[in-house]
Amino acid sequence: MGLTGEKLRADLDALGAREPRLAQEIARIGYPEPRIRERGTTTLLRTIVGQQVSVAAAASMWGKLEAELGPDFTPACLLARDFETLRACGLSRQKQGYARSLCELVEAGEVDFDNLPADDEEAIALLTRIKGIGRWSAEIYLLFAEGRADIWPAGDLAVQEGVKRLLDMPERPAEKATRALAQDWSPQRGAMAIFTWHFYANPAL
Repeated sequence: MGLTGEKLRADLDALGAREPRLAQEIARIGYPEPRIRERGTTTLLRTIVGQQVSVAAAASMWGKLEAELGPDFTPACLLARDFETLRACGLSRQKQGYARSLCELVEAGEVDFDNLPADDEEAIALLTRIKGIGRWSAEIYLLFAEGRADIWPAGDLAVQEGVKRLLDMPERPAEKATRALAQDWSPQRGAMAIFTWHFYANPAL
């Protein structure tokens, strides 16, 4: 379960008590809505399908995949399909390689979404063993599907831009600097990340 609205607001209130500018912006634009995704293989597979294509194209591919495999398909169902069948669903050779990597690791029991490591960095390291899943995708999964409260996707450009505006910085900080700047926001960095997206989407009036 992802970060609920109640938890998200409580974490932001705790951060706002330490960061007056954050409290001001919460008062101005309100709290963000929680972002909750389903835990499991399907969520990461949808991430792979949606990489580097439009939302409409991703939805079309996913619809074809579900029509071919069934709405409640398992990793084994995908692995049983050949290249041409999956290509007809819109999956390129690269996407098929990523999807098979995910499904093979799940089938082998090497990735168990019900029992990922409790340590965030260990969980990220495990998820990034899946081809096509980088640190950002792993962090997004852990934040939205598992509700891990201290995840901080410092490589996200909107997070970087949100930090720049919140802290009145002259330039958008790079990933390393964005990660360092957030140390004082632990253990509620996940809520701050969600707020930076909300803040980024609501520029000054």
